[in-house]
Order: sequence, then C-alpha cells, then structure tokens
Amino acid sequence: MQPVKVYQEDRIASPAKRVWITFSANPFALAGLWSISLLLLLTLFGPMIAPFAPETQDPRALLLPPSWDPSGTVTHFLGTDDLGRDIFSRLLYGAHLTFGMALLIVITALIIGFIIGSLSGMMRGLKSSILAHLLDSLLSIPSLLMAILVVAVMGPGLENVFWAVGIALTPQFVRSIHHSVHEELQKEYVTAARLDGANSLQVFWYVIMPNVWEVVIIQTTLAISAAILDIAALGFLNLGAQAPSPEWGAMVAQGMDNLLTAPWAVTIPGLAILFSVLAINLVGDGLRSALAPIRN
Repeated sequence: MQPVKVYQEDRIASPAKRVWITFSANPFALAGLWSISLLLLLTLFGPMIAPFAPETQDPRALLLPPSWDPSGTVTHFLGTDDLGRDIFSRLLYGAHLTFGMALLIVITALIIGFIIGSLSGMMRGLKSSILAHLLDSLLSIPSLLMAILVVAVMGPGLENVFWAVGIALTPQFVRSIHHSVHEELQKEYVTAARLDGANSLQVFWYVIMPNVWEVVIIQTTLAISAAILDIAALGFLNLGAQAPSPEWGAMVAQGMDNLLTAPWAVTIPGLAILFSVLAINLVGDGLRSALAPIRN
C-alpha cells in the first residue's frame, strides 16, 4: 500500500488560526477590527496630527459649517463650534479621553475582576455562595447608574470618572469569571487532572483557563463599549469631563445650545461615539461566532 502524503493544507490548524480564519471570513467583524485599529492610531497620534489646539478660539470663525457645506472652509474640515474651536482637532484630542480612557478602565477592571473572580471561582461552599449572591445584587444596578452614584459621592472630573466607571464594570468581570471557573470546576476532566496529581494552581491555569478565555474575551469587548457610553454619558450630564474638555460626551453637551443653528457641533461627536461602539460590537459578535466552533 502506498504511503499517504500529508500536505500542509490538510494539517489541522491551531485553535488561534481557526478563530482568525472564521473571524476574517466575516466582513462586518473585519470592518470593525479595522475601525478599532484606526481609533487606536487616533488615540495615540491624534494630538500630533490635529491642526489646532483643542482650546484655540477664533472669533472670526464662529459656527462655521463643515467643508462640504457651501459656507464651509477646508481649514476647518468639520466646522467650528460657538467659540470658533476646530471640531476636527477637538475630536482627535478627545479620542484619548473617551476611547483611550475606556480601554484603560477596562484593562484595570479586567485585572481586578480576573483575580477576584478566579480566586472566588475556585472556592466552594458558603463563601462562594455568598459572593455569588452579592455580585447578583450589584449587577442588578445598571453600570451607568452605579457610575452616577459614585461620581455623586466623589465629585465630577475625569479622574473620578475613571474610578466610577471602573467600579461599575469590575463586578461584571468578577461575576462572569467566577461563574465560568465555578462551572468548569465541576467537569470530569478537572477531577481526572486532580487524580493525575495536579495541584490547584495547575488545575486552574492548565485545565480550567483554556476553557474560560472565551468568556474573558467576549466580556472585555462588551465592557469597552459600555465604558465608552458611560464616559460619554457622564460628560454629557456634566458629571465627567468639564468644559472646555474635548471629551466626546462633553462636546455633545456643549453643542446642544446651538443644536438648530449648528447641528454639526452635536452630530459629529455623537457619530464618533456611535462609530466607536458599533465597531467594538461588530468585533465582539465576530469573536463570539468565531469562538463558538472551538467551544463546541
């Protein structure tokens, strides 16, 4: 009998490669990934390419419409606000205040939630049950309402927004990781690993965690979009970034006084918020679909 030739394309791809192949086959998820990449670049390098400083006022260019309007100018591509500040420049500076801060908040909440959720998920008995009920009680409060309550106690400002949104999102990570780890702990392969002599740390990292990463990734994408909305909402309510900050939610609030005469001052930062959340949700849905075959 002739030996069977094994070609490169017939070899079983790694899980990461299979996830990427499935993810990249989704055009909406791929578009969301490119959009997030663009947002990251603007967050890092936006202030360097902005044509004006965010607080620079031009009394000769008050409420100029965007450049595609017959009354607009190329100098102020997206128009100006009621103080003559360039909206395009303020959007670029505001990217690191809204999108960048959201990423930093979620990373912090993820680290804290991962540690607490993992430790509590490995517990059994009364301690685990009490923590589960406490988390359910905290999660019954919407994250935005929780953030508003924290800011009401700590006072407005971007620094307090960081802690407020972080406190609101951390229980979500703790609950999802706690629940996933606790469920995996009941599986037969965990018992088999213990019988093979694995200690608790080995069981957690090498046996349980490979089956929990999916939950962590999906929860992270959901938390980023929630953080963007919470930061922008607090800025709009004047509980977060204060004028003349170019934070996107604060920009929407500052433009509301001229909504009828200069709608671009509201719609453009509002579309930036919508664009960011939509891109992250598209990536999250794509990851959920791509990870489903790996899970099954």
